[in-house]
Amino acid sequence: MTVSRETALSFDLLAPPKGFVENPFPFYDALLEHAPVLWQPDGSVLLSRYRDLDRIYRDTKLFSSDKTVAFAPKFGKGSPLYEHHTTSLVFSDPPLHTRVRKIMTSALTPRAIARMEPGLVDTVDTLLDDMATKEDVDLIEDFASTIPIQIIGNLLDVPMDERGPLRDWSLAILGALEPALTEEQLAEGHRAVEDFKRYLEDLVARRRAQPGDPETDVLTRLIRGEGADAQLSETELLQNCIFILNAGHETTTNLIGNGLALLNDHPEARRRLMDEPTLMQSAVEEILRFRSPNQLGNRETTETVEIGGEDIPAGTNLHLCIGAANRDPDQFDSPKEFDIARKPNKHLAFAGGPHVCVGLTLARLEGRIALSRFLARYPDYQLLRGRVLGGRIRFRGYAELPAQLS
Repeated sequence: MTVSRETALSFDLLAPPKGFVENPFPFYDALLEHAPVLWQPDGSVLLSRYRDLDRIYRDTKLFSSDKTVAFAPKFGKGSPLYEHHTTSLVFSDPPLHTRVRKIMTSALTPRAIARMEPGLVDTVDTLLDDMATKEDVDLIEDFASTIPIQIIGNLLDVPMDERGPLRDWSLAILGALEPALTEEQLAEGHRAVEDFKRYLEDLVARRRAQPGDPETDVLTRLIRGEGADAQLSETELLQNCIFILNAGHETTTNLIGNGLALLNDHPEARRRLMDEPTLMQSAVEEILRFRSPNQLGNRETTETVEIGGEDIPAGTNLHLCIGAANRDPDQFDSPKEFDIARKPNKHLAFAGGPHVCVGLTLARLEGRIALSRFLARYPDYQLLRGRVLGGRIRFRGYAELPAQLS
């Protein structure tokens, strides 16, 4: 499929062309070639080039992550979704961003993540065993989506019998970040924040009464403010707990699901990975580049800036097209090829600069262990007809991946 110059120049993220949601990649290629800096009808700007995104991620003075102004018309000022998305780590600037990130960074040290590995292996192996007993297998429901919920649930020490609603809440809240929303999606997102917050109020009260080990329990660290200069307010605490559970869920589910789909669709890559298991680390990086779990980011200009020959005023919302930047031929050789041995591979799947994903090491570990142990157990798996995409623009992944395991 080839997308014309005219289609690229008229591309509207709020009303994308037919076929974009199902297969955005030809559109990304056309944007990179014909319109890497593209004004949108609403006055925002869509950016596709790697070098532009890399510059923006590194400069937090000219390009703000704060969304208190941008999200007011989208969610309604003071609404549940507004409170959540303007308080969480990803959409905040210092000092809040600095305080929360210090706590998370101090909890997710290499030593702490190494301690999680045995539990991660046990979780993956249990799921692999369970799938062996099933007649119908869905690699998202039965495998990819369950792993991050369990790992992040362990990180916050959420009781096992209370984890059931977490995935649905996460999908509804992150779904509200889509460029355009229906009234139903908006209402569902608001309800999910309220339900999640009520649950966490109770969990936090229980943890205050019986604190966990701060070396392994991130919730206890957040409550105490360990690693930061000051404690979080109650709203900051609750909303960033929601953020941790959400951020660790959707993107890692997509990483694992996309990886299984890509290795199914590229049998030569799967054979090579089976023959050379040491390539798993670079394979995970290529999955992240080639089918980035998070396809879009946002920043807001704080003063007039020049990007690609365009003067962009202060207060302009920028859409950062990660999915396109990771296919930029100025950055990657043969970017349309899925190359599990690609080096260098400095992709932007985890964003960059001071806002680079705080959980990237854990996500990579989950991806490596999940995919390597799956391939070792089910080397001849095949996806069946009926795979269902998640239907999102911002996040790229599958809702269903029916499979035959042997």
